[in-house]
Amino acid sequence: MRAIAIIIVILGLASLIFGILFVTEGASGRQEVADSIAPLPLEQLNDQYDAVKAQYEQMKAAGAQIDVQFNNLYATKVGLGLAKANKGTADMVRTNGVVDICVGLGLVLAGLGLLRKAQA
Repeated sequence: MRAIAIIIVILGLASLIFGILFVTEGASGRQEVADSIAPLPLEQLNDQYDAVKAQYEQMKAAGAQIDVQFNNLYATKVGLGLAKANKGTADMVRTNGVVDICVGLGLVLAGLGLLRKAQA
């Protein structure tokens, strides 16, 4: 019983460490996205993407010739879409880090409880 309690505590500590790493990496990933679209605030990313996408679809539906403006609009749409996806990934990593921290705390507390029970 004591060995199982120690294993649970070790797993909890590992989960805590990974959670802390995920939270910091998620925050730095989000900052990287913010730096890559620097003139545009991160909070306006979705609105800007939707506006560019609507304009692109409008030009495409009107049968616009493929010219420099069309290509620039398409490149902007793709770039903003990638930034949007990267922001979502960074947010997911950060959320997973918080969940890992909670699970790690639970495992450490459960392991310590089992350790006390085994000693009694």
